[in-house]
Amino acid sequence: MGVTIGYVDGARFRRSLLAAADWVAAGRDDLNRINVFPVPDGDTGTNMCLTLRAVAQALRSLGDAPVPLPHVAEAIAQASIRGARGNSGLMLSQFLLGLRDGLGQRLRAGAAELAHAIAVGFERLSASLDDPVEGTILTVAREAADEARHARGERDLRVFMRRIVRRADAALQRTPDLLAALKTAGVVDAGAKGFVRLLDGVRRLIEEGPVAEGAVDRLLPATSAAAQAEVAADRDYRFCTELMVRAGATPLPAAADVRAALRSLGGSIVVLQTGDLLKAHIHTDTPDAVFQLGAAWGTLESLKADDMRAQHQALQARRPVAFVSDTACDLPDELVLQYDIGLVPTQLIVDERAYRDRLELTSAEFFQRLRAGQPATTSQPTPQAFADAYADATRASDHVIVVVVSRALSGTCANAEAAARRFPGGPVTVVNSRSASLGEGLLILRGVELASEEWAPEAIARELERVRGQSGGFFTVESFDRLVRSGRVSRGKAWLGTKLNLKPVMALTVEGKIDPVARVRGKEAARRRILALVDRALTPRPRALRMGVAHGDIPEFAETLRAELVARYRPRQCLVSPITPVIAAHAGIGAWGVFYQVEDGTNG
Repeated sequence: MGVTIGYVDGARFRRSLLAAADWVAAGRDDLNRINVFPVPDGDTGTNMCLTLRAVAQALRSLGDAPVPLPHVAEAIAQASIRGARGNSGLMLSQFLLGLRDGLGQRLRAGAAELAHAIAVGFERLSASLDDPVEGTILTVAREAADEARHARGERDLRVFMRRIVRRADAALQRTPDLLAALKTAGVVDAGAKGFVRLLDGVRRLIEEGPVAEGAVDRLLPATSAAAQAEVAADRDYRFCTELMVRAGATPLPAAADVRAALRSLGGSIVVLQTGDLLKAHIHTDTPDAVFQLGAAWGTLESLKADDMRAQHQALQARRPVAFVSDTACDLPDELVLQYDIGLVPTQLIVDERAYRDRLELTSAEFFQRLRAGQPATTSQPTPQAFADAYADATRASDHVIVVVVSRALSGTCANAEAAARRFPGGPVTVVNSRSASLGEGLLILRGVELASEEWAPEAIARELERVRGQSGGFFTVESFDRLVRSGRVSRGKAWLGTKLNLKPVMALTVEGKIDPVARVRGKEAARRRILALVDRALTPRPRALRMGVAHGDIPEFAETLRAELVARYRPRQCLVSPITPVIAAHAGIGAWGVFYQVEDGTNG
């Protein structure tokens, strides 16, 4: 049985919510697939994932030092308000706000205190809904709160959480009996399943340790329930509309008054209010009228109006081409989600423990571990990991294009090709990016753009190979430590370089290799030299250009550099992204690079 876990404090609560966020995110695709209510727009998993990603980022920003439970709960609540996306995200945020209120100022919480907090979370969720519908998160949250009340006497939180998850999952399995749309589609409610995954992520942390292996559920049918479901006539509004309002000179209206004001404009209304912030969600045909109302309540801080009919139509149509890459591409999460790019994680071994790059260890977390001196190595994705990604991609597409890190830098490309040769589910084309980081990522974005213009897969692959031949990048490192550990620089050269304050400047060649091109003294000299090299490479000026700045936890420097590049070259796109852990393991904190992609000309 092991040692009894009798309470949570700030540190344990922080770890629990991080584990819960990871487990929900791991099931994102499945939640999107079964999203048929209130409208089948296929984004429940994405919305819950993005809401919890904001929570996770806030928790990571607290650092590893002990933080009192009330501070952790407040950080969760505030982040969930700002990060809440969609109907499911706002409902989840309401529950987390109630959880904070229920915990109050306690420094520790046992089963009884947690049962009270879960009850308050359910009550706040229930009170926020204008039109409560059973068979959704509401039903599962009620059952979880009821089981928590019955389990309040448990002395071991493992038993407490086990009971709650078992009861919540049983309620989830009954949701098709409560909602005809679910029964017709043959699925459970997506939001309710996301809520169960949230609870189950905590249970898994307690029983199996952090980051349960095999988190992604890959046993999915080949069709999407969300794509095939019909929209009920009484819920057939066009725009999923959200706004966030901050109080101005006058106080914000009460949540009940906001719901009443919105009622004539649509349905699926959820209103979240705390302090001087108000967030509202509604499905409507007139988003402008909603925004006008919001402007009268206070200062509009954010607005959103997504066309759900277009989303549903997109789900119904199979894409001709889907894209897969590895996590060395350094594309920001927002773009990965927006373009539904499948990422195959490289393995990280940190302090003798394996993690999946980006999925189980983020850049921010990895930088903290590097600063603590923890040893880190990497291992390329297996062919099976690529085969799994191809299977996911072909469920909604006819052809898969895979853009991977340079063959000259990693065995990743060979494994991607081996998986493609054996894959039975459809055609797969592997493109060696001959680059890494955003040099690889920018190539993917060009491919996505060409696919949207209805280029054939073979033509896309040829064009990407042409573009890579006129693109490149330059980078430098702050310290030789990681290069020594990875065997890329000898200890003697590193010692001398450190003593002389030398900064190596390296280039990614058109063959996909890394070549040293200069050694300069000091950071500013490295910046000037790289900008001069970029300028030489981009003279004469290209007509179609993308650029990117990748950095090892130096965001202010990177943003300043981005502004300089945009002013000088006017690229059609200039990304800024922290290097992913698998690259940081070799480059280290303070490393940075500039990547350019010249797209002039065409293969036709």
